Amino acid sequence: MHPPDLAIRPRTDLRLGLLCGIGAGALWGFVFLAPRLTPDFTSLQLAVGRYAAYGLLSALLLGRRIPILLRTLQRRLLLQLSVLGLLGNTLYYALLSLGVRGAGVSTTALVIGFLPVLVSMSGRNDHGAAGLGRMVPSLMFCVAGAFCVGAGVFGAQTGNAGGGLLGLLAAIGALLSWTAFAIGNARALRRLPGLSAQDWNLLTGLFTGAQALLLLPFAFRPEALPRTAGLPGWAGFAALSAFVAVSASIGGNALWNRMSRLLPMTMAGQMILFETVFALIYGCLWDMRWPHPTEIGALVCIVCGVLLAINAHRSARPAPVDA
Repeated sequence: MHPPDLAIRPRTDLRLGLLCGIGAGALWGFVFLAPRLTPDFTSLQLAVGRYAAYGLLSALLLGRRIPILLRTLQRRLLLQLSVLGLLGNTLYYALLSLGVRGAGVSTTALVIGFLPVLVSMSGRNDHGAAGLGRMVPSLMFCVAGAFCVGAGVFGAQTGNAGGGLLGLLAAIGALLSWTAFAIGNARALRRLPGLSAQDWNLLTGLFTGAQALLLLPFAFRPEALPRTAGLPGWAGFAALSAFVAVSASIGGNALWNRMSRLLPMTMAGQMILFETVFALIYGCLWDMRWPHPTEIGALVCIVCGVLLAINAHRSARPAPVDA
């Protein structure tokens, strides 16, 4: 008899999982631009706006199924939904925005680029995972790509050193927060084969939206309100919150959940790098410039790392599971 968590083995599909991971990265890449598009609003306000919209949209999409779905989940899973919503959404996005503003897009992307290492090490014993020995070449390329992203940034950036340090610490906090989310979310999905990846995403959105409402009085207290935004600024903030909620939270999270059921954690960890890839692409398009040589080097390293990870998982053939 199999242990409860492994009674139903997850189906591994590298091709479909890879496509889902790339799609999630393409949608998540927009979040790196949001702080630049709304400079009058704080990181906390951006997080609250996005996730309040995420919660509202989740409630509308679930509709009358909300009580039914909640009754099917144990109290432990409801608590886990709340914690995952905090780690992977509210806290992560606030720290990410603070990192982008304090340390810059490149430095923040550099720190986040170490996600594959942490996630792969945490999932090395999961079903279908490639051994760390096989993953070393891939992880080395991932780390090299992360350093390429941040090459020259620290010397080039000017401004308040304290702000840069705070931004760096925020980026590290975002790295740890999202690593914990990625691991906990993937393992929760494996324990719930009867629940669709999108329903789990929308339920997470409900709890995340509730957290955003609790933070609303703190984020938009009178002394924290932007004085230069005006009506156009508020309209842009609302539109951006809705857009990021639909694209990144509803669409991107659904693709990531689907991928988490198709790939072992040692492979899934590589997929977060596509968020960095698309963030760089979107940043270059926004600035209307060609990528710098170091950015091109980062893209090449990331792609090589993912290809090596695919080869490592194809070579590591798991033993068949007993019927």
